[in-house]
Amino acid sequence: MRYFVALSCLLLTSACYQQSSQYAGTSPLAADTTAVNDMPLEAPDTSRAGSVSAQSDTLKVVQKRHEFSTPGMPDVFRLVLRGQNVLDGQIDFTIIAHTGQVIFHEMLSAADLEAAMVYDMAGTSRPTPTAREAYVRRRMDEFFEDKNFHQPALPSAAPLPAGSPLDRNTWADMQRRADTIGFQYLVGKEDRRRIAYSPLTKQVVQLGGFGS
Repeated sequence: MRYFVALSCLLLTSACYQQSSQYAGTSPLAADTTAVNDMPLEAPDTSRAGSVSAQSDTLKVVQKRHEFSTPGMPDVFRLVLRGQNVLDGQIDFTIIAHTGQVIFHEMLSAADLEAAMVYDMAGTSRPTPTAREAYVRRRMDEFFEDKNFHQPALPSAAPLPAGSPLDRNTWADMQRRADTIGFQYLVGKEDRRRIAYSPLTKQVVQLGGFGS
């Protein structure tokens, strides 16, 4: 009886050893990796917003050095377009004085620059997204053209317009200064803006709209 029990244990041990030897040198990790690689890939979830990065989301930068706040000392005018795509992007418009101080900041949208396209595309077919993107980029490239800077910022005989954000003293002081420089830019279809640096108040001021 003991002989048969011992023989059975010996045969069972031998079988287990032969079975385990078939997987010698193969780790469980390698086997799992093979199984995963054979599975179909899950479709990406495009509904989740990607992580925001100031560098990766920057689509276009335009800047120009031009005298503005201090005669003979150019400031930096800069546009930075950020976003997931051009047409939905936001634009930072900043003016940085030669001292490194930000003296003006305004947030614009790509739509603010694209709106005037209706006049340029009059009589033509509806523009494609590619054409619209190209238009926004062109508007950015032209934003700081020399023709948009004027000296003096205010003609000496220009009357203070009704509803002006400037008081009469600041307006009159700028009129007396022939070295002041104004900058004009278009937002939307017809919102034509003018700004200048006031030595009296030591800040950038709005001068009101300008003609076509």
